[in-house]
Amino acid sequence: MTGFTDSYKHKLTSPENAVAQVPRKGTLAFTLGPSNPPALLSALAARVAAEDIEELHLHYQIAREPAAPLFKASFLDRLHFHPNFMSELDRKLIKEAGTDAAVDFVPSYLWQLPTIYTRFNHMNVLMATVSPMDKHGYFSLGTSCDYSSSVARDCDLLIVEVNRNMPRVFGENIIHVSEVDFIVENHVPLIELQDRPLITEDECIGSKIAAMVPDGACLQFGIGGIPNAVSKCLKNHRDLGIHTEMLNDSIVDLYEAGAITNAKKSIHRYKTVFTLCWGTRRLYDFIDDNPSIESYPSCHINDPAVIQLNDNVVSINAIMEVDLFGQVNAESLTGHQFSGVGGQRDFVSGAFRSKGGISFLASYATAKGGTISKIVPKISGFVTDSRMEPMYVVTEYGMTNLKGKSNSERALGLIGIAAPQFRDELLSEAKKLQLIK
Repeated sequence: MTGFTDSYKHKLTSPENAVAQVPRKGTLAFTLGPSNPPALLSALAARVAAEDIEELHLHYQIAREPAAPLFKASFLDRLHFHPNFMSELDRKLIKEAGTDAAVDFVPSYLWQLPTIYTRFNHMNVLMATVSPMDKHGYFSLGTSCDYSSSVARDCDLLIVEVNRNMPRVFGENIIHVSEVDFIVENHVPLIELQDRPLITEDECIGSKIAAMVPDGACLQFGIGGIPNAVSKCLKNHRDLGIHTEMLNDSIVDLYEAGAITNAKKSIHRYKTVFTLCWGTRRLYDFIDDNPSIESYPSCHINDPAVIQLNDNVVSINAIMEVDLFGQVNAESLTGHQFSGVGGQRDFVSGAFRSKGGISFLASYATAKGGTISKIVPKISGFVTDSRMEPMYVVTEYGMTNLKGKSNSERALGLIGIAAPQFRDELLSEAKKLQLIK
């Protein structure tokens, strides 16, 4: 342990000194959401403000409050923003700058992102929040394995921000002190994601999906009220397994109910596995030093070829709109990038390949107080899932399986789960599109 401690002390420095090593021109990635490293990002913003950065390309997913000092229109001559999944900071920057070009989005499936960031877009620097070093000299990336563990071993400069509030997680989620160039310490609370109260539509959709989930299923939950509602309806199930992109608080509830054992899984048996985690302190404490929880890069967790190895995979994700052809938009609003693809399509594809697998794409039937239908003649945004991908599409009015259905059957099935006030209009549009006679 002495050798590791000596190495730690030798590499320990201030955020300002660590960030001073970042090249004036180059590429820099930082870890996701609750893993955004506050001290390092703040120090980098100060360096940008001092005009000590010339052309730095930032690559990231879900920039939150710790990254806010960087997101200024006045920095756009020096910083180039390249999210793979946009958040409120990106949208505010676009509004401040008055152009979508202020944020240069990088489209990619999440399972491909580690390869994108290593093979195609090499990162000069990675800045990451990690747990304290253990007696063997290892830090844990905690809540953010995703692309981070891959980039950490490929980048030219690895700077870590040690935070005792970051949980220690097993799996391919550990970094040895020998791999780190600079260490800073900053023990601040992690960002939490509070579940919003469920509404009637959530509970209606959730109960419909939960009724289709067999005991022994292997689950993937997306983010939002609908996946949370499904999990609340699964507490009496048995031998459920978890192989998911995102781990959230609903997993803790299912564990405490005795519903999760992971005993029926073919790979990572008896283990809950994920690639990113975001929730409350309760969730972070639950995964901390928990031998039944493991985290792996998204190129493993989200690879459809890996997902299919478990039987009875059930994938549950929310969408923004679906058209009468079965095309799905889950990432844009009014033609503008709003969020990102995430792992939705990865798990839709993986679930189809799984023996007995089912995927659900769920949405409220309407938006803006019932004035806008989420089932539309043709989607207005980007195609997240092509018309060949969806299986079950679900609203509070029902569900329809698009697999194996003709164009006319798809259109009629989707109209049947639209809000009643829009069905006649959708039927008329379907005729104009020559989907039905």
